[in-house]
Amino acid sequence: MVLTGLTTASLQSQTYIIHMDHAQKPHHFSNHESWHKHTVRSLSTACPDDEQMFLYSYNHVMHGFSAKLTSCQLTELEKSPAHVTTFKESFGKMFTTHTPKFLGLNRGSGIWPTSSYGKDMIIGIIDTGIWPESESFNDKGMSEVPSRWKGKCENGTAFSPSLCNKKLIGARSFNKGIKAAGLNISADYDFDSPRDYFGHGTHTSSTAAGNYVYGASHFGYAKGIAKGIAPSAHLAMYKVLWSEDTLESASTDILAGMDQAISDGVDVMSLSLGLEHTPLFEDIMAIGALSAIEKGIVVVCSAGNDGPDAATIYNGAPWIMTVGAGTMDRSYIATLELGNGMTFEGTSYFPISVSITNTSLYYTRNGTETFGCSFLNPDEVKGKVVLCDDSNLDVYKQMDVVRSAGAYGAIFLNETFPRSRRYAIPSILLNARYAKAIKEYAMTGNNTVVNSLRFIITKTGTGPAPQVAYFSSRGPDPITPNVLKPDILAPGVDVLGAIRPDLIYMEAVGYDLVTDYAFFSGTSMSAPHVAGVVALVKAVHRDWSPAAIRSAIMTTATKQDNRLSTIRDQWNGLVATPLEFGAGHVNPNQAMNPGLVYDMGPQDYINFLCGLGYTAKQMRTILRKSQWTCESRTDLNYPSFMANFVNQTTSLTEKQFMRTVTNVGDHASTYRAALTVPSGIIVKVEPNTLKFTNKYEEQKFVVSIQVENHSPKVNYGFLEWIDEHNHIVSSPIVVITD
Repeated sequence: MVLTGLTTASLQSQTYIIHMDHAQKPHHFSNHESWHKHTVRSLSTACPDDEQMFLYSYNHVMHGFSAKLTSCQLTELEKSPAHVTTFKESFGKMFTTHTPKFLGLNRGSGIWPTSSYGKDMIIGIIDTGIWPESESFNDKGMSEVPSRWKGKCENGTAFSPSLCNKKLIGARSFNKGIKAAGLNISADYDFDSPRDYFGHGTHTSSTAAGNYVYGASHFGYAKGIAKGIAPSAHLAMYKVLWSEDTLESASTDILAGMDQAISDGVDVMSLSLGLEHTPLFEDIMAIGALSAIEKGIVVVCSAGNDGPDAATIYNGAPWIMTVGAGTMDRSYIATLELGNGMTFEGTSYFPISVSITNTSLYYTRNGTETFGCSFLNPDEVKGKVVLCDDSNLDVYKQMDVVRSAGAYGAIFLNETFPRSRRYAIPSILLNARYAKAIKEYAMTGNNTVVNSLRFIITKTGTGPAPQVAYFSSRGPDPITPNVLKPDILAPGVDVLGAIRPDLIYMEAVGYDLVTDYAFFSGTSMSAPHVAGVVALVKAVHRDWSPAAIRSAIMTTATKQDNRLSTIRDQWNGLVATPLEFGAGHVNPNQAMNPGLVYDMGPQDYINFLCGLGYTAKQMRTILRKSQWTCESRTDLNYPSFMANFVNQTTSLTEKQFMRTVTNVGDHASTYRAALTVPSGIIVKVEPNTLKFTNKYEEQKFVVSIQVENHSPKVNYGFLEWIDEHNHIVSSPIVVITD
């Protein structure tokens, strides 16, 4: 196709921020974002079409959006009566360790200033202990310790109460159970005190509520200002995990820690640990969590790291907020230039800023067999960069072979997920799609060289992100499969946080390296993110129940990545389902004003447990009381819908769910149901319009789900309640069949 009348300048696209008059939004658009996207899509087809042109929709700093536009598209858009101002993209230095920015937290607007950054909230971390001298736990700018606080800091090995302050207001340890099991807690393996030997608890604490630390980085990667999600919240550590050769915990110690946290008066409890799958009446963490919920404490737990297999969720009790792990839009790369001028970008966490230049490339091949990484002759590889493409050997074993042989550097061609601690020599991990071009060059002769190999480069805005981390445990929950788990997704890959600064983090080029901040990955990292968000929401809405806060976080979660597509699975690159990401990725600013909440109280959980058919003894175990009342309703008022038709004893093909929503938004609001449902399932909502005249008014509705014969084994959609005030209350609908 020939384009006429367009200059070269008009074809070049740039990024702009477009400020729009929100009062001009046509009524037929359900929200501002849909209007913004339509506005960009409707620009003249005579202009080049860029699939990724739309970037973001803004509702707080301004009403508008950002998009990549050609000059002719911009000219056309500026003629719209709704257009207010155009801002050309500008660039500045990165001054953040990124997860707060990735979650949309902003000092100028949104939940951070509204909640005073979590001021006066108390987050109890149940973990491996804490390194109190870390800069993340300085109390500069902190408010006084709340008068309701009953906790303390204890004496112990290398720990005294004087180490606590207005940030770290409590620190206790619990090890009677682990000692009774025969673990010898000695200075060689751990501190008999709240001090953190391993660094895990220090990392999770700084993620949830660390104070501002300037210049933090992972050996130069992701350099910026480290801060927690709720930087003005107070912290209390309850050490229940102990290190010998591996981290271990006793359920008695875990329960003691949870019990003490409840007694001390925490507002939020964060647990980045889990026990084996057991029925709820045998799950001490579930039992302890239910007690905390009854006291108004929100309990946040990791979903587990047993992915990508299905039905691997931990901590799936319906009163716990269960958090899966997602990736971020930040990459750590090295650049490679070969002697023929070809250049590549790949992953590297090599922790030293060096540049390899004009170095021989070593690659051996005999016929169709590659010997480059199964075995290496030190005399042949010394001072050279080794190219590895051994598909029969795990890439981390290849790294060990290359390092042991004394190679100068390495190029690994492998589809895998990088680990930051394994880059012991200068090396780069390249996608296998580059293999053909690199190997063709490597086999051209004996004079092949690496022109340059450079490290410590951080890129943001990469994607698609978030994705469900390959290791994140997935639903359905093996214990309560009729409740959708996980609840939510949060950052859990390469999270920068404080660690123990005198413990060897890794070895590189023959040196033992230590650091005070480092990358950790796991659902252990995602749970404290959500604990921090809970503290922010609770600081704004102090009278909300734990269920209301969870509902607010779930129903405002985003289901799209930064490429405006449905969140994908890192493991296989396919579109993920709510069995992997729950309600979506946490969106703190939106959670502050959800419009409607699905609220619950202790009696709702009792009714749910009654419906599980537990014996009186089992019920007493969970409820910690001898008398209770079972009401007729056993379906939880959950902000998600899980229609499980697996192993049904009847031919029932329809399930009904009754829900009650409470208006926490504008006094007068009318919500209309909008369904996004794929073929194979039929969903009805009655009534499909909810009218509220007062704040805190309740309305009921029923969702009916039918399965058609051709429905896939896992099918899902979404129910959204949308009002005239731009509230979108979204709930996933998941259908599982045999």
